[in-house]
Amino acid sequence: MFADTAKIYIKAGNGGNGCTSFYTEKYVNNGGPDGGNGGEGGKIAFRAVSNKNTLADFKFARHFRAENGENGKSRYSAGKKGKDLIIDVPVGTVVKDAETGGIIADMFSEGEVIYVAEGGRGGKGNAFFRNSRRQAPHFSQAGEQTQEHTVLLELKTIADVGLIGYPNVGKSTILSVISSARPKIANYHFTTLSPNLGTVSVYDEMFSVADIPGLIDGAAEGAGLGHDFLRHIERTRLLVHVIDGSGSEGRDPVEDYKAICRELADYSESLAEKPQIVVINKADMMTDFSVCDKIEELSGSKPLLLSAVVHSGVDELIKRMYNELKQLPPPKPLEYEPFVYEKPDKTSFDVVKTGDGEFEVFGGLIDELSRGVVLDSYDSMQYFQRQLRERGIDKALKKAGVKTGDTVRMLDVEFEYVE
Repeated sequence: MFADTAKIYIKAGNGGNGCTSFYTEKYVNNGGPDGGNGGEGGKIAFRAVSNKNTLADFKFARHFRAENGENGKSRYSAGKKGKDLIIDVPVGTVVKDAETGGIIADMFSEGEVIYVAEGGRGGKGNAFFRNSRRQAPHFSQAGEQTQEHTVLLELKTIADVGLIGYPNVGKSTILSVISSARPKIANYHFTTLSPNLGTVSVYDEMFSVADIPGLIDGAAEGAGLGHDFLRHIERTRLLVHVIDGSGSEGRDPVEDYKAICRELADYSESLAEKPQIVVINKADMMTDFSVCDKIEELSGSKPLLLSAVVHSGVDELIKRMYNELKQLPPPKPLEYEPFVYEKPDKTSFDVVKTGDGEFEVFGGLIDELSRGVVLDSYDSMQYFQRQLRERGIDKALKKAGVKTGDTVRMLDVEFEYVE
């Protein structure tokens, strides 16, 4: 089955840890801290490529993780930045956040690269924490951890013209006649299971045509194969509505035309408003030519009689498509407000009284400060406590009613408050 949707999981690289190290060399006393910073984690990006036309690759490979940053080293050596991960997707792929449905990117142009997830920041080495009062810090900072995100990929074929109509009306045959495409053609429903693309040359110019799998009644609500491929018509500038004029399938051509127009309108108003060229195929087998007048009355334009099998009317169809496209604006990417993954707020915190003499402090600031805490390091705890005072956490605890001897919990650590 043609794969035009996929769910994948992406995760940018974690930041590397800072290094705790002291310079040592023969005859050099008290060399001081020389631990380097950790490297930044790799980013995640998507790239639009034309050599893919399906999302089948993502049915098996679902987890994508960029490289983590390298840990810092001694002698002020910073860790190496993690390698970015670029995920190749077909041109026309729309990238969405699975949780909100927000559009992250529309990969409309070949070669376009869009970064969607930032790597974690590297932790600071102990050399960074050295100052006039703290000459030999015995602690460093851990690298920033990144979150995994669930992403939906949705392929919308980009073509100038879309061939639409009921199954077995001759769309694939028409595509094979007007272009070099060679779709599978057979005399049964749903021969076409995926959009086929072809290129038509006219006057040293070219335009693309997509054969969209046959629609049926209820396609807009999910019936048959049509619902899965209606999204591909959204990208087209012009629709060629193909009708079986012979009635060989036992259907009324006029009712077929009405039904397909209803399905387009039910799916999207913009689809119903797209310009159409109505083609009555299998004209060599027609017996009731009053169909032409009825279709003209409904569509407001004269339908084109065509027989793809004997190549009758093919040149006229190509000419009409070319002339119509000349008057239409070029295709454009989707108009949307880009969804961006929020960066954690590293400045906010909350104080909550959880019981008699018990308080909990949590928030982005606490998570950020905890990266530099080493429980068995006196220097590290001194630095942490100083930050609590300077960042206003100590003041907030007092405002919440904390007293000496009360228990304060931060992350997985509990300590007794001493004023």
